[in-house]
Amino acid sequence: MSEDLLARHHAVMPDWMALYYEEPLELVSGSGRRVLGSDGVEYLDFFGGLLATMIGHSIPEISDAVASQAHRIMHSSTLYLISSQVELAEKIAAVAPVDDPRVFFVNSGSEAVETALALATSQRKSNQVLALRGSYHGRSFATVGVTGIRAWSATPLSPLQVSYVHSGYRLRSPFRDLNEADFVAACKEELQTIIETSTAGRIAAFLYEPVQGAGGFATPPVGFFRAMKEVLDPYEVPFISDEVQSGWGRTGAAFFATEHFGIRPQMITFAKGLANGLSIGGVVGEAAFVNAAEANSISTAGGNPVAMSAANAVLDYIRDHDLQRNADAMGRRLRDGLATIARRYPLIGEVRGMGLMIGVELVGADGFSRAVTETTAVLEAARREQLLIGRGGLYGNVLRITPPMTVTAAEVDEALDKLERAIASVAAVGLNGLFALA
Repeated sequence: MSEDLLARHHAVMPDWMALYYEEPLELVSGSGRRVLGSDGVEYLDFFGGLLATMIGHSIPEISDAVASQAHRIMHSSTLYLISSQVELAEKIAAVAPVDDPRVFFVNSGSEAVETALALATSQRKSNQVLALRGSYHGRSFATVGVTGIRAWSATPLSPLQVSYVHSGYRLRSPFRDLNEADFVAACKEELQTIIETSTAGRIAAFLYEPVQGAGGFATPPVGFFRAMKEVLDPYEVPFISDEVQSGWGRTGAAFFATEHFGIRPQMITFAKGLANGLSIGGVVGEAAFVNAAEANSISTAGGNPVAMSAANAVLDYIRDHDLQRNADAMGRRLRDGLATIARRYPLIGEVRGMGLMIGVELVGADGFSRAVTETTAVLEAARREQLLIGRGGLYGNVLRITPPMTVTAAEVDEALDKLERAIASVAAVGLNGLFALA
């Protein structure tokens, strides 16, 4: 780490702009699933730029597409026809589980969700929204208002009236001791009660992450969202699936994670990995909703030719290399390996997720209390093992493991070895030792 760079960072960046690690890390180059830090150390990247580097680093097919477009024209705006934008929209419309789809491109996940909420509230003439507890939808004004994690809610103000409903996360639910069918039934009954007591009945949208991102990859039972739909359909509530983190086959089960749960939403938001790290976002939705804007609207940089070229190359690469199948196979290998590690270390309370979105929740000696300090310690220990992973969860006690979709079996096994050594080192020290080291 450059002490000078860190000092300059603190001098000009906001105090709330967090950095990982006691000694923050700068990544200076990468190839495949490996990155080089400015500390001269090569790391195995199992966080993928917060899930944005979805295909890996320095992939020629993507880099060449970006360079080729940049040499022609870098920007024009949506006021002009952009062939790569139309091509990308056609590809997304062809695979999205949405009826009569229309696609609108923006610059980020926050802006994508903001757009979907604006369209839904306009079409439904309502600002009442149902969102999930433990959800994260962005850092803009409306998206903060529908985020169900206090640590990410920068303001209590919101243009929306939000009711938070059960997410299907069982470990810390009051319904956790029920069997799966009774658990889903209890969540369904609670949703009905919330609608009857907290809304006027005309609800603009039900906004959900099929697999929660910042919430620590909480994954509900397969029948959960269908049960929610049974309650919501009589009220004609539109579904918005936030797939900023779970889209494009990363979950292995389907191109969009909502398909795994048997739900065809009215709108899907996307971003992050679609352009493998370049700024991109968007909404694919039913024409009745996407066309609902009652005022002029454009996106100056949405549909940017460089980002569109990168995204087209990414989708082609996923198809040509069957990466959805790889995400499924490597995700199973990772989860199986983590489950084996969990049997050896009580520090691990739960392994969950789908495909290459895997959460490892760490707990105290009682098997339930939140091991927040230990989670930070494992993150640091993994770095010492030259493995980069993430952290999340409602309480910050979940390891997030999200390698690029091109990850190999050998790399999965290497990461499992590194992570087990990191967990073992923290488990051996114990909580008192961690405080002593702090």
